[in-house]
Amino acid sequence: MKKVMMGNHAISYGATLSRVQVIAAYPITPQTQVVELLSEIVADQKLKAEFIKVESEHSAMAACIGASSAGARAFTATSAQGLALMHELLHWAAGARLPIVMANINRAMAPPWTIWSDQNDSLSQRDTGWMQFYCQSNQEVLDSVIIAYKVAEKVLMPVMIILDAFSLSHTYESVDIPDQALVDKYLPPFDYKYKLDVQNPHTYGGLTTPEWYMEFRIKMHEAMDQALVEIKKEAVAFKKVFGRYYDTVDPYMVDDAETVLVTSGTAASTARYAVDQLRAKGNKVGNLRMRVLRPFPFADVREQLKNAKKVIIVDRDISYGYHGIWAQEVKSALYGHSQVPVWNFIAGLGGRDIFPETFYDIIAQVGKKKKPDQELYWVEVKK
Repeated sequence: MKKVMMGNHAISYGATLSRVQVIAAYPITPQTQVVELLSEIVADQKLKAEFIKVESEHSAMAACIGASSAGARAFTATSAQGLALMHELLHWAAGARLPIVMANINRAMAPPWTIWSDQNDSLSQRDTGWMQFYCQSNQEVLDSVIIAYKVAEKVLMPVMIILDAFSLSHTYESVDIPDQALVDKYLPPFDYKYKLDVQNPHTYGGLTTPEWYMEFRIKMHEAMDQALVEIKKEAVAFKKVFGRYYDTVDPYMVDDAETVLVTSGTAASTARYAVDQLRAKGNKVGNLRMRVLRPFPFADVREQLKNAKKVIIVDRDISYGYHGIWAQEVKSALYGHSQVPVWNFIAGLGGRDIFPETFYDIIAQVGKKKKPDQELYWVEVKK
């Protein structure tokens, strides 16, 4: 069945199709419609789930941790300050190896107060042990929720599904809603081997001495490495059932591109339009959309950028006093493997629009330069 829906509702349908059993809900703009629709779905008995109305985002993650520890498939959603409030418990969820899935609608961090989009909220949580999937379309949003549970439950690590505020969360697109029977076949019920069980008691999360603490962290890192394998396996498996393919990266005209724009989220759609226009004028430009931040797809990035003569990373975020965060990641992947010069541009912070002209201007700024002449470039800043 096809339905025209906003990105937030695509998340709700993805969670419903995944047959989540516990939903912890605390509304925050621009995420609110996610849990609003889920509350209606549960109230109408279209989904058999516990809908828990909590008093804060910290409590929402605490409820998910408790539910997942008991073996339930748990879900929540948040944005910006709400995600920041969860920070302590994000570490707990990952360290406890709980396959929770959470949607984060990218919203710029305050102050100054804002409800519009950039990616600093989710990117600032990159070291908490959560996988992060960045979506470009509402269809990808719905599908990614289902895939996220499949991967999370294989490697026992949580997943964050991430989408841009308003330009995706509140934008309506035609979305294919998969048949529930097909989803059930692809994503069977989860039987958590390490769940809390009064008939088989164990201690979880207890004090760990230096003698063993590192071994726990090594296992988390190995699980992330395995997740990279599972994401690629599930891309193939998902396409076989549903006809849509989602890899760690999404290349567009990069094979013969001399200059590759590296983007994420909805900016990639605009970049691809710009690539088409630039190609029509004889410019060999391509786009590489980064879909997965953690686990980071080192090999895929190197493979896709191996023929490029110039790489331009356009970040919708900033690590103050350093570079854009995607630039740090991509540069790290290329270091020791490629001599290609890398430019880093910052654009679209706080929801400022990224237009095709933005990319034309970036390409023009790079021009015939053989290497960057400064560490960081800001786009369309008012003087």
